[in-house]
Amino acid sequence: MVNKYHSIAVKDGGVLDGLNTFLKGLLENGFVSALLVPKMLPSGDGYVQTLILDPTQVQKVNPCAPTLPVHSARILSELTSGQIKGRIGALLKPCELKAVVELVKFLQIDLDNVVTIGIDCPGTYEVRDFAVLAKNGGISQSLLIEGLQKGEQQPPEGYALRRSCQICENPAAVNADINLGLLGCDLSREIEVAVGERFREELAEGGSLKLADKGSAGRPGAIKKLTARRRKKREEVLKQVRDSTGSLEKLMQVLSTCIRCHNCMNACPICYCKECVFESNVFEHTSDQFLSWAARKGALRLPTDTLLFHLTRMSHMATSCTSCGLCSSACPNQLPVSDLFGLIGGELQEMFAYGAGRALEEQPPVIVFKEDELQAETGS
Repeated sequence: MVNKYHSIAVKDGGVLDGLNTFLKGLLENGFVSALLVPKMLPSGDGYVQTLILDPTQVQKVNPCAPTLPVHSARILSELTSGQIKGRIGALLKPCELKAVVELVKFLQIDLDNVVTIGIDCPGTYEVRDFAVLAKNGGISQSLLIEGLQKGEQQPPEGYALRRSCQICENPAAVNADINLGLLGCDLSREIEVAVGERFREELAEGGSLKLADKGSAGRPGAIKKLTARRRKKREEVLKQVRDSTGSLEKLMQVLSTCIRCHNCMNACPICYCKECVFESNVFEHTSDQFLSWAARKGALRLPTDTLLFHLTRMSHMATSCTSCGLCSSACPNQLPVSDLFGLIGGELQEMFAYGAGRALEEQPPVIVFKEDELQAETGS
């Protein structure tokens, strides 16, 4: 995709003001009829994705919201399930954008009346951690801007970014219809806007955006530096996961506290089946079955089928996993589900030379058959 570039002027350090003015303009000039963006809760201790039609409400949102309570790909799947009147502009973090691309391929999202607006993400906090942080003084705009300038959120002492954000290799917005670039930009002066081919002519008409051929000179280097640091940390984490799950016994031990609540499945944007086998009568066992299984072994761990649940889910969606980490965030027992799926998903995607969410043109391995694939693995 060949982008053209526009610059949003930043006045008096008002990065959020600059972003919100730009988004508000998309509504006011009729380019979109609604915006899906993060908005602060009335309590002031968190954010939630909000569908906004009134331009005056945009000034109350935070495009750089440092939490990810619900995956926007799941929301877009619901919003595009019927006929959309007008056009929705969806603000998406990089991991959300990648999941949207995957769900488009599986016919779960229709982008005909959706404008994807990507934004760089220096990292997010767990929702519960941010709520405590907000009550203890929160994160000032100056601290947020400093994190964006340096390429990473700088958590106050005693707090940390979500594990998946610490090892995320894709912090920059790419391949959206509109990319809002923050990393590597001089945020005391400007924010980069990269515009793809899909709506370029429409946005340029009437001077709405003044497009140039080149973007910020410092952006590629800043992204490369941050990605290299994150990749190194990711390799360390995945090595630990590989060592701790290197056998069936070890894997069972890691997942031993699973209560099969299905929170990870419900939070995952890639688990989209309308009818799930794990929520069917296949796994509604009778008391006689439980007693029979217990009699055979002398004791039966309950709930049953916890390992089967994770292995089945992994086989269904590992090649499309975008490592957003919401599965681990949703787990009440803090199982390292995201780390495990990140390890397996990464190895499978490398095996098939496929990148989840990398491009709409790439076909997922689960729907493509190639005669010469997996020869090294099967020996055939």
